Amino acid sequence: MNKIRLATIWLDGCSGCHMSFLDMDERLIELAPYFEVVYSPYVDTKEFPQNVDLTIVEGALSSDHDLEMIKKIRANSKLILALGDCAITGNISAMKNLYGSEAVLQRGYFELADMNEENRYPSTVVPKLLDRVIPLHEAVKVDYFLPGCPTPADAIYEMIHALINGTTIDISKYTRFGK
Repeated sequence: MNKIRLATIWLDGCSGCHMSFLDMDERLIELAPYFEVVYSPYVDTKEFPQNVDLTIVEGALSSDHDLEMIKKIRANSKLILALGDCAITGNISAMKNLYGSEAVLQRGYFELADMNEENRYPSTVVPKLLDRVIPLHEAVKVDYFLPGCPTPADAIYEMIHALINGTTIDISKYTRFGK
């Protein structure tokens, strides 16, 4: 049996959906024979690989780095699963859209930080913010959507199990937006 080459990543999100992934507990052992994890915050891989069968993406796109990464993911992945409300709608991350990127930078790096002249916005380290936070599907084709905030472990398990078996599921039985 060829194992499914699996990647996971979180972009502009809280990592809650990745924690739910781990909350599958012993079911991870059940699923393990089907996967080779080739990229993830769970493993120490630095570069996104080629020929990935399934990439599970948590989080919205809010920076030039996120946008570059999702394009690299799409180019190197057969399937993309948008995991969680942030990946699907922008959710909490998109609240920045109410004020604009410049206002967020001013508030976060100057007003709240009470920084002096030598400690300016670290533009060489912090990626440039996009004009607005966007969900994944506004930048690339997404094959599957699994909502939740965070997505429940049962929903993640059922979705992955369905993908392994080539079946479909009614995700409304397991999750909804905000749940």
